[in-house]
Amino acid sequence: MKNGIQLFIIFIMTLMVILTGCSSNNSRSESGKMNVENMAQMDSAGSDNAEKPSLSASDKSTANKASETVSLEVQSKMVIYQADLELRVKKFDRTVRTFEEKVAQYGGYIAESNVAKAGKEQISGHMKIRIPQKHFQDFLHDAEGQAVEVFQRNIIGQDVTEEYVDLESRLKSKRVVEERLLSFMNGAVKTEDLLKISADLAAVQEEIETIEGKMKYLENQTSFSTVNIALYENKIIVPDIEKDKLNTWEKTKKQFMKSTNLLLSFFSGLVVFIFGNMPIIILFIILAAAGIVIYKKRKQQRNRD
Repeated sequence: MKNGIQLFIIFIMTLMVILTGCSSNNSRSESGKMNVENMAQMDSAGSDNAEKPSLSASDKSTANKASETVSLEVQSKMVIYQADLELRVKKFDRTVRTFEEKVAQYGGYIAESNVAKAGKEQISGHMKIRIPQKHFQDFLHDAEGQAVEVFQRNIIGQDVTEEYVDLESRLKSKRVVEERLLSFMNGAVKTEDLLKISADLAAVQEEIETIEGKMKYLENQTSFSTVNIALYENKIIVPDIEKDKLNTWEKTKKQFMKSTNLLLSFFSGLVVFIFGNMPIIILFIILAAAGIVIYKKRKQQRNRD
């Protein structure tokens, strides 16, 4: 009986020791976990506090870069400008010379020029002028300042930025293909492979030249603006008095010579008539004399009777 009680007491004490050890281990593990979590939170808080200034600085730099990118995109806009002006001017020739001087001053050139005259009362002409885009508005103001009246003013702007960017990206991709084909050609051994690669390379290079031509055309059209100018001048013609009509002495001399020539021509004609018709005149004189003699004889006989 005593042995049983002693065994029971030993069992209970052993169980209590085991339970006490487990609880201490659990508390230690939980406290360790708490410490680890607290350390992690403190590290994360510290890292957050340390990273906050760097993030704000990066945000600022990103914002600055974005603003710079936007400004660059705005500056690199490619727009083709064309203006159509219809002007009435006071002096056609002087206005054309002024336009030529302004074009040379702004660094442009005249692509086309023609003049048409409808009698003496109207002169019209057309000029096609290419002006650097930065001087486009200045030239328009100068041109309108030379006009007496502006009949028409029309300005058109065509944005080709998207088209140019698309061509640029296509050109880059074609360049990459060209480099790959060149590398393949250098490594090719068979003649068939070389011929195939050469044909593909020629096609790619032709496409590259086409794209570059379109890009150069767009660059030229955007760097220089086109101005079409139609000019009109209506003249009022006042008839001038001829100087001959105001010269009395000259007119008198001319009239005297005319009358003298008329008399000379009359006498000349009379002489020609008399001497040219002398036989007929003599015959008429004889007949007239005979007639007179006969008439007198008959008159005398009547008087005697």
